[in-house]
Amino acid sequence: MYGSYTIPFSSKTENIDIAVDMEGDNCLYRRQLFEDKLEKILVKGDGKLLINPIEPLNKPKKITSHLLVEFDKTITLAPMSKIKVYIKFPIEMGIFISGKDEIEVIDILTLVKQKLTLYGDPSNGMICKYWKSEIHSTIPSADPMYEGVLELSITNDTNLWVEVSRTIFNAYGMKIYYDTEIVSMKANMKILSPTVAETDFLDTPLRSGMDKSMELYTVKKLYVNGKKCIMEAGF
Repeated sequence: MYGSYTIPFSSKTENIDIAVDMEGDNCLYRRQLFEDKLEKILVKGDGKLLINPIEPLNKPKKITSHLLVEFDKTITLAPMSKIKVYIKFPIEMGIFISGKDEIEVIDILTLVKQKLTLYGDPSNGMICKYWKSEIHSTIPSADPMYEGVLELSITNDTNLWVEVSRTIFNAYGMKIYYDTEIVSMKANMKILSPTVAETDFLDTPLRSGMDKSMELYTVKKLYVNGKKCIMEAGF
């Protein structure tokens, strides 16, 4: 379903039904997701519709730019050691239409259940989108309509043994790639002390031949206040 399409366009997969038809010089966008329906009149641009996996932090509404992934098991790292694992993250889909010089998001969809959590102290902690994932040593299979695969390199830069049971990512730095079989990202997690870690993303695909997704936060021209995430309340 992901990719660039000319208008008119229609697609029906699982619980998502999307159609864009011409009405004179304009377009009619129609979408049904489960029982939720949406219709929009669009002023026609260059006739291109783009469907991409996007940063999964927009549903049920924009509350936070941070994604917390809890692991199903704890990872224990020796001093000054490194490990590469694969975890999964939730999928949101952005529907874009292109104009003369710009691209505008017209709809955001997701098939996964939404959950929020608080990271840190209740009085001044950080609200995060919550997701729980199994830990994999090799690239796992994943339905690209529901989940993506994230390659995570964890480095222990301390002289102590540390345990890692979760990680947090900043949406402003996410670099998502996709093909017909998988949606993916690559990220680093650097442990700086027994309670502090830093995460950031790599702008590279999980495997060759993948297409890079449109970055929703770039399209919206949102102010980017750093792309890394500092975890200061443990991991």
